[in-house]
Amino acid sequence: MSQSTAIVTGASQGIGRATAIRLSKDFKAVVLVARNREHLLETAAAVEANGAKALILDLDLADKAAAKMVVEKTLVAFGRIDALLNIAGAVPQIDLFDMTDEQWDGGMALKLHGARRLTIEAWPALKEAKGSVVMMSGNSAIFPKAPYAAVGTINAAIAALAKAFSDRGITDGVQVNSVLPGPVMTGRRRSYLQHWAPLHNMTPEEAMEHFPQEAGIARYGEPEEIAELMAFLVSPGARWMTGAMLRMDGGEVKSV
Repeated sequence: MSQSTAIVTGASQGIGRATAIRLSKDFKAVVLVARNREHLLETAAAVEANGAKALILDLDLADKAAAKMVVEKTLVAFGRIDALLNIAGAVPQIDLFDMTDEQWDGGMALKLHGARRLTIEAWPALKEAKGSVVMMSGNSAIFPKAPYAAVGTINAAIAALAKAFSDRGITDGVQVNSVLPGPVMTGRRRSYLQHWAPLHNMTPEEAMEHFPQEAGIARYGEPEEIAELMAFLVSPGARWMTGAMLRMDGGEVKSV
């Protein structure tokens, strides 16, 4: 463990949980941020089993005051911030013409504005440590579609936001990139398929086969595969990479 402290948001489940556990092999301390304390306790146990310290912060980053609390509590506990991985946030998959203003605002509140506020709040510490930031977007940023327009729109905004932060980071010595995963088999996706399948006369197993075929990929990705990419981006080996949008989607996006 050559590095010191990483903050991972969305650490209670899915890609966030897998990333926190993976980073516990490289960092001395991992700060776990999410709303579900019970699930965070499970993540913390896995982090500590790898020899790293875990700090649990059960906060809602859609709350404007939460970002400052995360940074203050991290600095009190560990004295520095070397990496920030903004993973928290799910956006409703609702048709462009059906989604309300409130649903748009809710989709942006955590994934976009939560990440923006936390990155700004952590920036002085990241600047001091010459640290790294990763923002979770999605490959729908490249091909937004009407049935889930908010997903693509907000993911595109996050990729652009990461680019803007990386521009300032060149001067300040902070590395910033975004990751654009394709379909990953998380608990949230599994629950969605279990709900979707009977409505379309399929079993959950048939639905899990149907979607990858429809997307033109061999299989769903796994959270641990995205976590490996996240770990690389905050490692010394990726230090010269900044302002990049890294797509990992099993070949779903066919364009150059």
